[in-house]
Amino acid sequence: MRSDDWYVTEDLDRFLSHAGGFLRSRPDLHTVALTVTESLRTRGLRAYGGDEPPVFGVMKRDGQVRGAYFRTPPYRLNVTPLTADETDALAAHLVAIGHPVPGIIGTRETTAGFVRSWQRHTGATSALRQRQRLHRLGMLMMPQPVPEGGARVAGEKDRDQLIRWYGEFTEGVGEHAAGDLEAWADHRIAYGGVTFWEDIDGTPASMCGVTPMVAGQVRIAPVYTPPHLRGRGYAGAVTVEVSRAAVRAGAEEVLLFTDLANNTSNGLYQRIGYRAVADFEVYDFSGGAGS
Repeated sequence: MRSDDWYVTEDLDRFLSHAGGFLRSRPDLHTVALTVTESLRTRGLRAYGGDEPPVFGVMKRDGQVRGAYFRTPPYRLNVTPLTADETDALAAHLVAIGHPVPGIIGTRETTAGFVRSWQRHTGATSALRQRQRLHRLGMLMMPQPVPEGGARVAGEKDRDQLIRWYGEFTEGVGEHAAGDLEAWADHRIAYGGVTFWEDIDGTPASMCGVTPMVAGQVRIAPVYTPPHLRGRGYAGAVTVEVSRAAVRAGAEEVLLFTDLANNTSNGLYQRIGYRAVADFEVYDFSGGAGS
């Protein structure tokens, strides 16, 4: 495979005109690409912050799209599933255009191939940051016992709470917030994208977010419970309510990612009906010609 089977663009409309059908062909495996490009389309190209415009890439062979990538600087490269030959061609393509790659997110097989190729082409060193598992909702089940209280969609009066909890969530998982915290909260409030589980006194105890529906899929994210309230069933209960609402709204696939190092969350989501689809890995790169 040749590196020139790939081409790069900063034009989102052009990217979607070529790769949109491909991305929608597997909305589960392409959930992040679908969600991010929809957010960029509706909220603007700087929806995720950063000083540089997003970049998009498409791989075509024999007139068919075989792969795609995007990057919203300063964040990592996100790549659709690729074969070993395709990841090597991608690495050569990115070196040829001089595009920096601080890290990569993709299926386990894809990242393994790309890491080897990127190191060979650039001399960079890699560090595995996280192993993730993508899950799809099967038969939804409420975990027992159900905590006291109930679910409520967050609104304008909850803006400060959302900003604070999203900041705590991103800090807790060791990541920077994808864009401005205030803008994130305003966007989620606008489409009802966060639900609280409130205790019997009406005090929020946990939150569960959901992305807008694209290509029949939504993704649960983020789920957060303050440390002093964990272990009481709030996260499971609110996730069930958000998942149920997504199905009622017409979602054909309800998805979520878990950190494989977190046995508690993996066990919880399995108990409420989520089943594994594929494993993903997150790598950071340092040094070398392409970092």
